[in-house]
Amino acid sequence: MLICLLLAVTGCASDTTRPIGDGGAPTQPASRTERPNIVFVLTDDLTTDLLRYMPNVRQLQRDGRSFTSYFVTDSFCCPSRSSIFTGQFPHNTGVYTNSGPNGGFNKFTKTGKDRQTFATALHATGYRTAMMGKYLNGYDDQTTYVPPGWDQWDVVGNGYHGFDYILNENGHLSAHGHASSDYLTDVLSAKGTAFIERSGTEHAPFLLEIASFAPHVPSTPAPRDTDRFLGTRAPRAPAFNESDTSDKPRWLRTYRKLGRAQLAEIDTQYVHRVQSVQAVDRMVGQLRSTLQQRGLSRSTYFVFSSDNGYHMGEHRLMPGKTTAFDTDIRVPLIVAGPSIPDGSTQTTLAENTDLAPTFEDLAGTPIPASVDGRSLVPLLRGERDASAPGAILIEHHGPSLAGYDPDRPGPASGNPPSYTAIRTADALYVEYATGDREFYDLRADPYELNNTITALPPTRLAQLQQTLQALRTCHGSPACSAAARLG
Repeated sequence: MLICLLLAVTGCASDTTRPIGDGGAPTQPASRTERPNIVFVLTDDLTTDLLRYMPNVRQLQRDGRSFTSYFVTDSFCCPSRSSIFTGQFPHNTGVYTNSGPNGGFNKFTKTGKDRQTFATALHATGYRTAMMGKYLNGYDDQTTYVPPGWDQWDVVGNGYHGFDYILNENGHLSAHGHASSDYLTDVLSAKGTAFIERSGTEHAPFLLEIASFAPHVPSTPAPRDTDRFLGTRAPRAPAFNESDTSDKPRWLRTYRKLGRAQLAEIDTQYVHRVQSVQAVDRMVGQLRSTLQQRGLSRSTYFVFSSDNGYHMGEHRLMPGKTTAFDTDIRVPLIVAGPSIPDGSTQTTLAENTDLAPTFEDLAGTPIPASVDGRSLVPLLRGERDASAPGAILIEHHGPSLAGYDPDRPGPASGNPPSYTAIRTADALYVEYATGDREFYDLRADPYELNNTITALPPTRLAQLQQTLQALRTCHGSPACSAAARLG
């Protein structure tokens, strides 16, 4: 099966659920005078291994293109989402954390970044825009502020539990309880469907972003999914409960091997993650079905991704994120739409800073000079991309200590100090504020088991340091693209 090839790193699992969607119907390019619609589904902490349990997302893969080397600027919610909205690295958004003076919703708005998003760009040229679900950390349940650029605003400050939340509907606060009809992902699915149905009757193109809280902990499933996938185990790749961490940086080196109780806890959380993405998967199917019924599927780009990854037992770490390992920074990016080859893959390096300029390019709107990323439109259409980077940048400020942060690392889950890193097609290089460094040759060591920084030839080390320095100080696409090509 083609999907088995696409998910070779995670394997295939049988699923009798029939996916909802276009059913493999070929997409045709929109007319030259027609500006396409964009539907963007952004999940929270979703990893590639969960896709095997999502038949509608697998159908999206068969109908579109999967980016197998897509990464995030930081494996932390708010910095990553800020990069998605603006197309800028954290050192240009100023958002390094989820809260405090260097992070969160307050930092994003105080610096005017909420007026420099793909939503403001598309709205200014006539797009109808809607934002639903999770926005930015620090946007709490009592906030009535609606950022510029959004025609429809259905956002929840704290929806992690799936129930008992307050929904901000265009500045009006609406309380939801614990009835099955209040389950947040289902509410977002219904609102997204209604937005598409209304938009289909108007002449203006539309942009819809739905950002789920799933599968973020506590990974609450819809009531109809609570008895499914019981007994499922978390993947056991070679890095799982790594046997020797003596080569790792100091923050990780002393971690002990996970015990039986910890392994059981990991498997229990994995079951919840699998259960919680079932409603997300149905939402993807429902949105695609609505597009097809309204005759909009052939003029709409459908984008599916995650804000960051999530480790579960790799390198002796309990479930969490914030590291520079591929478990945390590498996430799915799947796009289906006009002129995109069915069931295709793209291995070129890409990053979440590329989403904003891609949406702007698809819409035919000017890409602001402040954007650090590049448009992926040529890659979507199978064309050669002369500006393809040799490296992508990861920036993280740590350790995370805010007690009220839903992303604060739990015990033994990993909470690294500040670092910057570059990921190339075949290597990972990390520099910590503590002076520690890491280098992994991913051709020989794809699971990042052996830190070979001490054996790295001086010329190669100098090249990596030069590239990292150029990327972490770049501003704007020309400079950042030039820095990324250094590899």
